[in-house]
Amino acid sequence: MKILWLKTELLHPVDKGGKIRTYQMLKELKNNHHITYLTLDDGTAETDALAKASEYAHETITVAHPTAAKFSAKFYFELANNLVSKLPYALQKYVSAEMRETTEKLADRENFDVVVCDFLTPAVNLPANLNAATLLFQHNVEAMIWRRHFEVAESAPKKAFMKMQWRRMFEYEKESCRHFDWVAAVSKEDADTMRREYNIKNVSDIPTGVDTEFFAPGGDVEKNQFNIVFTGSMDWLPNEDAIQWFTEEILPLVRRQIPQASLTIVGRNPFPSLIELSKKDSSIVVTGRVPDVRPFMEKASIYVVPIRIGGGTRLKIYEAMAMELPMVSTTIGAEGLPIADGEEILLRDTPQEFANAVVKLLQDKNIAKKIGERAAQTVREKFGWRRVADDFAELCEKAVESNKR
Repeated sequence: MKILWLKTELLHPVDKGGKIRTYQMLKELKNNHHITYLTLDDGTAETDALAKASEYAHETITVAHPTAAKFSAKFYFELANNLVSKLPYALQKYVSAEMRETTEKLADRENFDVVVCDFLTPAVNLPANLNAATLLFQHNVEAMIWRRHFEVAESAPKKAFMKMQWRRMFEYEKESCRHFDWVAAVSKEDADTMRREYNIKNVSDIPTGVDTEFFAPGGDVEKNQFNIVFTGSMDWLPNEDAIQWFTEEILPLVRRQIPQASLTIVGRNPFPSLIELSKKDSSIVVTGRVPDVRPFMEKASIYVVPIRIGGGTRLKIYEAMAMELPMVSTTIGAEGLPIADGEEILLRDTPQEFANAVVKLLQDKNIAKKIGERAAQTVREKFGWRRVADDFAELCEKAVESNKR
């Protein structure tokens, strides 16, 4: 197949879940299909990101599209202007007439079999009538994320803003899903949600994968007996909320039983209050962006996923499983993954229950070892990227067939 892949960023550095999933899948797809990668470029990617795109695409085309830095004056100006828009801000900021025109010209000239919108964001630039089938690759149900933001917001102004963004996202996502020939979800739960909420039939789920050769314990890093680790992009709101919740409500409960417990937070763009917290508390280490998360994971005794907001599936969980790390997560954090509480993971949803599970794994090394080993066995047997890419290619073919009807 000839595939036109639409995105809003170059993939290097491959340092967050959505990029990892796309990168690994495209590398596999590129072996059997022709990939043209068209993306917005806000100028913040690594200097060699365009050159490295040859790892996952035969041809890469970029459209310059600078976006406002979070918390900048321009950012707040755009938020204010968004009050009168029909689009949620998370989509409005990616509107690009140039990307729309480029997509249309490429589709007319190249006779692609299918055009893939990777996430909902590039869909705002998809021309109405294309000479190709279309597939929406949904890493999350976006409206679900914003609904959960609304539900956990504490201040009245923030709650009102999040409710407005949720409503706008719901309406746009519903309409957008209905216009694609096929929708690919990353979990059965997400696919079921879209069928139910958006009344669409042409939606299927594909599994999430992990590079089990890359993510494997090397055995050359000394473990810290009471160290807890979290990995994830800290400029993604669900991760920010997760760490705020963990440090404010869960970690103090852990330290009542294990005073020497420490926390390592690995991920790009940590928010200012988290950096300040790490300065006041030396047992909380905030790394920012790192070239390789594995040494920090291998040094830790357990892994936590205290996520209260989100959809899709957590690549971070599969990575931790492959590293043989025993893990505590919220139910939402592990949503959509075929793993069981008490087998490959411990699932807990209140601060006290979550803290008790963390303490249990830190103190009982036998239980921690068994959970880590079961997790590693499960992920190595079932979740390689080649299988995922093959499943995705089948959905592209379904989109082509649907477009012909």
